Amino acid sequence: MNRTHDVVIAGAGVVGLAMAALLARSQHHERLRITLVDAGQPASLGVDDPIGLRVSALSVGSLRLLNAVGVSADMIAGRACPYRDMRVWDKSGSAEGAAALYFSAAEFALPELGFIVEDVLLRQCLQQRLAESEVDVRYAAPIKSIAANERGYAVVFGDGSEMSAELLIGADGGASAIRRHSGIEVNGWQYPQAALVTNAHCDRPHQYTAWQRFMPDGPIALLPLLDGRVSIVWSTDPDKAREMAASDPERLSGQLTDASDGVLGALRVDAPCGSFPLRAQHASEYVRRGLALIGDAAHTVHPLAGQGANLGLADAAMLATVMTDALGNGEYPGDLPVLRRYERARRGANGTMLRFIDGISRLFRSESGLLGAVRAGGMQAFNRSTVMKRQAMSVALGLDRASGGKT
Repeated sequence: MNRTHDVVIAGAGVVGLAMAALLARSQHHERLRITLVDAGQPASLGVDDPIGLRVSALSVGSLRLLNAVGVSADMIAGRACPYRDMRVWDKSGSAEGAAALYFSAAEFALPELGFIVEDVLLRQCLQQRLAESEVDVRYAAPIKSIAANERGYAVVFGDGSEMSAELLIGADGGASAIRRHSGIEVNGWQYPQAALVTNAHCDRPHQYTAWQRFMPDGPIALLPLLDGRVSIVWSTDPDKAREMAASDPERLSGQLTDASDGVLGALRVDAPCGSFPLRAQHASEYVRRGLALIGDAAHTVHPLAGQGANLGLADAAMLATVMTDALGNGEYPGDLPVLRRYERARRGANGTMLRFIDGISRLFRSESGLLGAVRAGGMQAFNRSTVMKRQAMSVALGLDRASGGKT
């Protein structure tokens, strides 16, 4: 007899919502009772609300995954901005120099490399899709504790209520309560940086290009927004980030213009500013019997490559695929051998990406003249190698994992 399994997903961020949507549309969804819980409130976005500071650079692969769960390009078209080109350069060079890295969607026969999308917009779109499903979504439901039992986990909430989960999925961010309560250790380090985030007008058109300049204190990224402005993420000294976030707009505008090498002319800040510390971490385990971690609960990376959301969505897609296959084969989706398939598929790939991004961060922070020459030579060689560029962009665009979970 086909049993029904209780699945509880903790965390209604983009990754948790996508996980629920993938399972709700999966081949054997009728055999799953899915509950999504979150300590906060649902996303709410008005048509006249200004573009927020928290955005993600979603890859082509992530967009295909979202489309598979009903979040179409039309749903995000009014606020999300395509980026068709990327330019990356070192402080010692220029955006148009021979050592600058350049990627174009046209090189890969794609209309765009991805979209710059607000986190709140993605959450609202996914919430709409889940409202049409049988997923039970509960907000204002902080988790107080979890305890393993013979069936999986007992989940106790802040109000004293309790829920049984045969599979508990932690999608509750870098400070994951699920990871902490389960005793899973995390290996990580704090960067000597904090990210300053804001939006700014620019004198020159952004050309639907994502720009990134590496400075000794960290990279500054200018990401195109649909209203002609750019979203700025500058990874810099923590004290400097806090000072700039609190400084007057005119002074900050001048600092950002200088840091971006004036590539888009003068920048003018007219939005709130924020800053947050930067940390990389990786869970020592992704799974236990009846439990799985996805997204930032499992791994957190430096934002310089814009891969955080994409890696989390790839986790969700793989876990949904593993669970669907298990149900189709008459297996119990919370069993450890089943969940190990997800861990084997994602932990190594995420660890490789984390180390690669960390290595790039350290390489570009070095002010050594020798390393500067190595960087310049390496970037020129990379530009000349079609094979290397295609391989790197295939990974960055998520084209090797774009199929998502089975639906």
